[in-house]
Amino acid sequence: MIEATRCGFVALIGAPNAGKSTLLNTLVGAKVAIVSRKVQTTRSLVRGIAIEGETQIIFVDTPGIFAPKRRLDRAMVTSAWGGAGDADIVALLIDANRGIDDDTSAILDRLRDAPRRKILVLNKIDLIARDKLLGLAQEANGRGVFAETFMISAATGDGVDKLREKLAGMMRPGPWLYPEDQVSDAPLRSLAAEITREKVFERLHDELPYEATVETDQWKTMPDGSARIEQTIFVAREGQKKIVIGEGGKMIKSIGQAARKDIAEAAEQKVHLFLFVKVRSNWADDPERYREMGLEFPRGG
Repeated sequence: MIEATRCGFVALIGAPNAGKSTLLNTLVGAKVAIVSRKVQTTRSLVRGIAIEGETQIIFVDTPGIFAPKRRLDRAMVTSAWGGAGDADIVALLIDANRGIDDDTSAILDRLRDAPRRKILVLNKIDLIARDKLLGLAQEANGRGVFAETFMISAATGDGVDKLREKLAGMMRPGPWLYPEDQVSDAPLRSLAAEITREKVFERLHDELPYEATVETDQWKTMPDGSARIEQTIFVAREGQKKIVIGEGGKMIKSIGQAARKDIAEAAEQKVHLFLFVKVRSNWADDPERYREMGLEFPRGG
């Protein structure tokens, strides 16, 4: 007898830098979300698809939830809560080393009465003493109703297999929504742009505001099967453009080399990557830019 398939959605939510994108990549076993030390790297919903036995789990990586100050911040937080509202299970990720800060406390308050099934995931357990970890688990569970509590390290993979197995058992019977070999619903052009943005932030997280963005302008398959990709890195001011290019073009060359390697791995083909840098002032107030990022444009200032 063939076991019936199961399928469902799990939203990964939490404060900025809780480790959601790292966990998504580990759960899926492939790079589908970009990772950076810079907070708010994830801007819109990113879906990663994992197979566990006869179960397909669609993980939704959401932007970090915090008290928004700017229009872009409001759009990202709205997107995060929207992703949580549409999921079968909401997984609250807490940086165990940081504990319950103001942002996480506000999330716990809002989740308390949410109708969705909720689980608690304490991440970065390799950075905290066990007695403190148990105290944190008790405190968080005292603030809300969680069906399960998991203790993991997304960076090392500790506890992640058990988390995936448990989540598979919580999914409802139903047909798979994606082909077995698909790991993300993001188009390759979008993923390639995000990979390059990750490399920009890895190298320039102190010098460059997180408003910097990347767009894939051209993706052309060549006769030899390789891909010629042209991308533009957009910054807000002329001074930032010089920082991205670097002295003698060294910085943009370094960004391009690192991005090309990861894009080629994702696309499973040889890649020729050409990067350009342009100034786009006030793009954070342009509704068209929000649509391109999959965000709803918030009205008002």
